[in-house]
Parts: sequence; C-alpha cells; structure tokens
Amino acid sequence: MYPSERVNLIIDGTYFSNNLCLILYRDNTIKFTQLYRLTDGEWFEELAEDLSNLLQLGVQIESITCDGHKALLKAIRHVCPQVRIQRCLIHIQRMCRIWLSNKPQSDAGRDLRRIVSQIHLIHTPLQRDYWIVSLVQWHETYKEYINQKTVNPLTGRYWYTHKMVRRSFMTIKNALPDMFQYLDNQRIPNSTNGLESFFGHLKGHLNVHRGLSHQHRKQFIQWYLYFRNKG
Repeated sequence: MYPSERVNLIIDGTYFSNNLCLILYRDNTIKFTQLYRLTDGEWFEELAEDLSNLLQLGVQIESITCDGHKALLKAIRHVCPQVRIQRCLIHIQRMCRIWLSNKPQSDAGRDLRRIVSQIHLIHTPLQRDYWIVSLVQWHETYKEYINQKTVNPLTGRYWYTHKMVRRSFMTIKNALPDMFQYLDNQRIPNSTNGLESFFGHLKGHLNVHRGLSHQHRKQFIQWYLYFRNKG
C-alpha cells in the first residue's frame, strides 16, 4: 500500500466459483492494488470498512471510478462523501444495450439506443452538453411512452408497460451527476475497463489450475496480486 496523494481509485468486484468474490481497490495512475478483499459478495459494511482503512493508512482518495453498485455508492457517501464518484461509462452503455436489445421494436428504444451508443465518444464539455441536450429532447418526446402503465384488473397493481426502455433511461438519469467527472480531471478514469482486463488475466491463470481447493484458490489469488504489485 502506498499512502500517496491524489489517488484515483478503480473499485470493482469479480466472482469465482463456490461463491468467492474478489474486490480490488486499484490505483489507476500507478497501476497498483492498494487493497483487496476476498469475500462472498459486495456488502456495505465490508466496503465501508475497507474505505475507512485506506483513509486511516494515509491514502488520499481524489476519485473513485465504479460500476454503480448500490452498496459501494452507499459506502463511499458514508465514509468519504467529499470524494468524486465517476460512474463507469462502459458499464452504463453495456447494460442499456442489453435492455434495449440490438433491434428495439419501438421508436423510443431505437432513438435511445442511438444516444447510448455515443456515450463513449464524449471527450469534451461541449460534446457532453450536446449529448445531454439530445437526452433531454428524447425524454420530452417519449416521457408519456415510458410512463405508460399496465394495470392488473384483479389486484389493482401496475407495472410500467415499456419497462426496459424506461429502465435504460432511468439508469442514465440517476447516473448523470457522476458520469462526466473525467472531463474536469484527466487523472480520473471514465471506466473500470482496466480492472476488467486485470480480472480476465487472473482468471486465465487460475483456469490452468482448475483442480485447486477453495482455500488453495484463495491463496493463488493472493500470491497473484502480490507478484503483480511487485512487478
């Protein structure tokens, strides 16, 4: 662990067999894992404890890039509310594309998918502003559509008729305040792709040793992280 200044963390978790979860707190600038946890899920209490430990050990966190997991967002706002949060643009884009599908059946879905496809192309404040204008115009055009409800006549309960289009828009709307921190600070990564690549290499090495017990798999991961930091 390096108690360095202006650390721009990427925090993400990945899962292995037997309910094993690895959470990494990686310094994006120096490509160094400041902290990790082997656990069984992404839990608020553990995430808050990890962030508190980083601060107590002198790590000065400038920003955190993450995929928007609710427990992690809650932990960040609880432990270090002054830290800038950058939502992973690629994660937002990927999830919206899944929900909207490759060939949306509605005009609303097709138009929103075009807007979503431009997220990763935003590199300047002006591009951001034009993109937000296009999103606002989309909402003005289709707000009645995404608010349509289907009611169960027996129970009176309802659900949103076009739930996948609505879910995509609401995901972007809720993430919007934390989507473009990187435009004000070039040190802030706008996605967690660096960690996803790291996880891919780790799993590739681990797959060579498929016969390892649960405990030995954990030890393998710990040694892998140790030597990657040394390298």
